[in-house]
Order: sequence, then C-alpha cells, then structure tokens
Amino acid sequence: MRGWVGALRAAAVGPGPVRGAFRERFDFGGRDVASWFPGHMAKGLRQMRASLRRADCLIEVHDARISSGKTALRLPRGGRRRRPGTPPPVCPNCPVALQTGSFSTCSHASTVAFLSGAHIPLSGRNPMLQEALGIRPHVLVLNKWDLADPRRQPIVLEHLKQQGCSNVVFTDCQRDSNVKKIVPLVAKLVDNSPRYHRAESNEYSIMVIGVPNVGKSSLINSLRRLHLKKGKATAVGGEPGVTKAVLTRIQVCEKPLMYLVDTPGVLPPKLGDVETGMKLALCGAIRDHLVGEDIMADYLLYVLNKHQQFQYVQRYGLTEACDNIEAVLRRVALAQGRTQKVKVLTGTGNVNVTMLNYPAAAYEFLRDFRAGRLGKVTLD
Repeated sequence: MRGWVGALRAAAVGPGPVRGAFRERFDFGGRDVASWFPGHMAKGLRQMRASLRRADCLIEVHDARISSGKTALRLPRGGRRRRPGTPPPVCPNCPVALQTGSFSTCSHASTVAFLSGAHIPLSGRNPMLQEALGIRPHVLVLNKWDLADPRRQPIVLEHLKQQGCSNVVFTDCQRDSNVKKIVPLVAKLVDNSPRYHRAESNEYSIMVIGVPNVGKSSLINSLRRLHLKKGKATAVGGEPGVTKAVLTRIQVCEKPLMYLVDTPGVLPPKLGDVETGMKLALCGAIRDHLVGEDIMADYLLYVLNKHQQFQYVQRYGLTEACDNIEAVLRRVALAQGRTQKVKVLTGTGNVNVTMLNYPAAAYEFLRDFRAGRLGKVTLD
C-alpha cells in the first residue's frame, strides 16, 4: 500500500488543491505505455488482410472521445523514417524543406508525403489498415458520441474533412442513435464505386475494423435490431479483447441484402506516442494493468481539470477542484466505500486495521469516467 501511495505522490507533479492552479502539462516520468499486441491481434490482422478481397466497403469504428490525434512521420513506400535530430526531408525538385510539425509544402509535395505533428485522426489508428482504406469505400463511425463533448463536433469534422474523410457518422449504439444512417450511406457508396470481381453479386459484404473496445460488435448488434428486429449476433464486453478472431458474415439488413464481418480490435504493434497510448487506455482500448491504474487516474484528473470538467467535485464530496490525485482518490474511496482490512502485527498480537483501498478507488474513478458520470469529455 505504501508503494502505491508513493507512486501516486510521484505522479502528482504540480500544485496542490487550489482552483485555477492546475498543471499546464502532464509529467509521464519517463515511462512508456506497454504495447498490447497479443497473439490474437496478429492472427486477426492476417485474417483481415485475407478477407479484404471479399469486402465491398469498410466501416471503421472509433471512439468519439479520441477523434483526432498525432501520428508518426509517413514516408513514401521504400523510404526511411527520419531520426530525431536529423534535417527535415527536402523536395528533390526544389529547395523547400518539408518541416515536421506543419503542413509546409511545395508544388512538388507529392514526392515527399508526411503526416506529422498536426492533429490527424485518429488516435491509435492502425497504419497497417490504412492502405486498404484508399482503394475501397470507407465510412468512419465515431461511436460513444454520448460520452464526448458535443461542442467539439464541428472541429472534429473539420479535421477529418482536411484529411479527406467525408463519410462520418456519429453514433451511440447503446441507444441506436444515428445508426440508421449507416446502411443507406454504405449502399450509396458501394453502388457508386467499382466492385470488380464482385460486380455480379447482389449482396453487400462489409468489413468492420477499428481499435479494441470502440463498439464494433455493438454496432453490428444495433444494426440487426434496427433492420432485422433480431437479437445479439456477436458478443460484446466492456474491456478489450472480447472479439479475438475474424467471425463469419452476419446479416444486418434484408433490403438491401447486407452482411457485416466483425473483426478483433487491432492496435499498432508499437505506440510511438505515450500520450496517445494514455488516451486509448482511458477509453478502454488497452488493458488497465499494462499502463497502471495509478498514472491513468492521475492523467484523467489532469484532463478533467484541463477541460474544466469539475463534476467530480460534487460526485466525491470535495470542497473544490483539486490537482492532487492522492486527495481525490481518498475522497473516492470514502464516497464509494472502497476500504480493505489489513492485518497488522503488534506487540500484543495481530490487529485488523481498516484502510482506504487506493487501487480500488482508482479503478472506480476510471469507471465513472468511462460511464460518462464525470461529464462529456473529448480527450483530443
């Protein structure tokens, strides 16, 4: 327990519980987010690549709370990534350097392509799947929109539009909100696109892709409820890794005849940005224990204060907004009854002492955020 409290104190770098005196940046303490790429992800990725040939359209599902983010430098096929400290790439046709961190270009910019430093959708998108998006109709579904800040929607749409992603649907699969827009949109895109070897087929075959725990299976079940009045066809869960293999086709609509294929959530084998990994972990795309509930809870507090979302003050009975994670978790433990009995050895024998359970309090803090009980927050 002392080690856990010590980790909390070390993570809480910045001023104490004074409203308005919040941290301007979060200190990750040099730690890195563990890569969560178990065997079923590698297997699922191979199966997805093999199944792409039979797909008429791709539906990419992502969490609306992390709907824009940073990605690494992307060079032309066969090129090398630029190492830190080396000069930026120079267009071979003119002396213009393509500076990292901006959209500086020249008339020959197509020779050196990059996506770096700017807000590029979406946090945690797997670059290994992006090559398939450019050759097939693509619909981006931003799910769990009921948990995101609605004021950010115009900004998110503008960022996506700049990146050429125009077919965007915001959904809440728990309440079937906006889900009915997906089937007509997919049918329109497929009808207006070449289907090559599937031109003679009267049915639509759609593949659902995305990172873990963003609601891909929930979306399929929601479409079946709306169009077929059927129950669940695929298992869902509140943690990543429920779907571990590419499943068989699932019918979601009769007219037009449409089948969807559920796939496991796949992350990049290595997340190059610690903060991106932390955002994915807060939304449940990475298992908590791989990152650490202590630093996740502290980062969540930092984000809530940064976005001026102070619902946690009333929920946990604090006197004011606080920037000290230990003080917040103490109130969470007291408010939610998260205590544990610890046996202490004394000179007169063993004594059971009731202590606050900080790990359980951190988990409760994270769970309240994921359920929307701490306000509507867009992390990017």
